[in-house]
Amino acid sequence: MTDKNNFKIMPFDILDSTSAKAKEISAAAEPWTVVVAKEQRGGYGRKGGAWFSPAGGLYFSVVLPKSNVDDLQILTILAAFCVAKTIKDNYSVEPFVKLPNDVYLNGKKICGILTENIISGEVKSSVIGIGVNTNIDAFSADLANPTSLKIELGQTIDNNFILVHIISQLQQIFKAISR
Repeated sequence: MTDKNNFKIMPFDILDSTSAKAKEISAAAEPWTVVVAKEQRGGYGRKGGAWFSPAGGLYFSVVLPKSNVDDLQILTILAAFCVAKTIKDNYSVEPFVKLPNDVYLNGKKICGILTENIISGEVKSSVIGIGVNTNIDAFSADLANPTSLKIELGQTIDNNFILVHIISQLQQIFKAISR
């Protein structure tokens, strides 16, 4: 599905990882192709750590256009800012960006971000994966301080609404820094 914001959404019910799928298709995919899964069975974060990805959360990865931005950490930080701004602007709360790749709300983690390059002699493309705990009711006791927007706000979140806002902001920022 392509919308007015010039990105293509590829929805899946279950994937091992949206980032793995986005990297798999990146050579043939148009920039701003967004792989979204309702659930991930093998979601991962920095240093290969598992990302708890049950049904209800928002899990997506974006095939980014080629740019002159070589520092993935900058892209990751900017994506965290986009997530925090989307939450702040639409739910009147104050998220906190914990550098380089997490977003917290009320002292608890609600989002993790991982940016990866696909390299074959040179950077062929980059993929940014974002997991937002939106509509998760409970977390395993062995996870370090997670929460969800639903728990913190006491309301169900429209994942598509959040997705479109985050991607739109990413596009604006990416355009500004890629001149």
